[in-house]
Amino acid sequence: MIQLSKRLESMEESATLAMSRVSRELKTAGQDIISLSLGEPDFHTPDFIKAAAIEAMKLNYTSYTPVPGYDDLRESIVEKFRRDNHLEYTKDQIVVSTGAKQSIANVVLSCINPGDEVIIPAPYWVSYVEIVKVAEGIPHIVSAGIENDFKITAEQLRQSIGPKSKMMIFSSPCNPTGSVYSQEELEALADVIAEHPQLVVISDEIYEHINFSGGHYSLARIPKVKEQVVTVNGVSKAWAMTGWRLGFIGAPKRIADACTKIQGQFTSGTCSITQRATIAAMKADPSILNDMVAAFKNRRDLVLDYLQKMPGVKTNVPEGAFYLFPDVSAYFGKTFQGEQIESASDLCMYLLREVGVALVTGEAFGDPNCIRISYAASEEELHKAMQRVGEALSKLNQ
Repeated sequence: MIQLSKRLESMEESATLAMSRVSRELKTAGQDIISLSLGEPDFHTPDFIKAAAIEAMKLNYTSYTPVPGYDDLRESIVEKFRRDNHLEYTKDQIVVSTGAKQSIANVVLSCINPGDEVIIPAPYWVSYVEIVKVAEGIPHIVSAGIENDFKITAEQLRQSIGPKSKMMIFSSPCNPTGSVYSQEELEALADVIAEHPQLVVISDEIYEHINFSGGHYSLARIPKVKEQVVTVNGVSKAWAMTGWRLGFIGAPKRIADACTKIQGQFTSGTCSITQRATIAAMKADPSILNDMVAAFKNRRDLVLDYLQKMPGVKTNVPEGAFYLFPDVSAYFGKTFQGEQIESASDLCMYLLREVGVALVTGEAFGDPNCIRISYAASEEELHKAMQRVGEALSKLNQ
């Protein structure tokens, strides 16, 4: 009998992709399902980016690409970092990959040895833990509760660093909570990071432009830790280019070179057409995204209004991304028609089955008391979904 690898057996399926798959299957079977499970903008890629891709095809950009990306694309990313983030990188510190997920995996595989510990503030994006496990690292989860806006403190970080600590991975704005670390909060974390020069920090900033707090601040902007920080970004979220698959890093050259080496053996360079289109995105003024960001903020407020009227539901007020992460533990132990809700997973399945709303359990993100709601959907769909959720919750214990 064929035996699969132990690393595969230890890896969990992505909860967000799993719920999305179940939702599609139910829709195909004819059920009325509203899916708020996947982190994908419901906007289309801007026309000027699509035009750049069409032009690239006409100019026959259809051959293999350099492993770390076209030179002119990497130069445009250097300029983007300078313009938007006040970060100074050189072209050879930029590596372009097939999505930010691959960018993160490249860094982890380049830096982590078996037994190394990786600090991951919780709630966290589902893939962080699984990528660390593939590299045979040990995830060290540091919990940040809703009472602290789901952000860890400098003291929590200090207490979590031990002799085996090699890396920290976090996102701001955060998936799944939408929380945004302020400059002051990042500077406090940087004071601790600087005390441990062996620590590499992956700062996942894929949601930087979907930010309602008045401005994004990058950890690598703090001089004392810049050589310890890998800044991860991409085009999926702000530029509505999820299917195009392109992410990138700005990193210390030694790490950038290592990621290029890893990538050269796994995928080589990412799609040529996507790279040419991304140049147009990198050169564009981010202010053209203002209408989209305003729409997301309106949707956040809409969903928050519903949640705050639901008895027992606790929420923070997220300042970025397009997620809400309410604490629904008040409903654990309640029943409907003899069925008891024991967990966030049970609650998500109850909502899917009873009212056709697909959400994701917080267990997958490191907080079993919560559920994740993606409000990357039309206001009409959000109204309908939240009305259904409210009705379903009101039936529990009946």
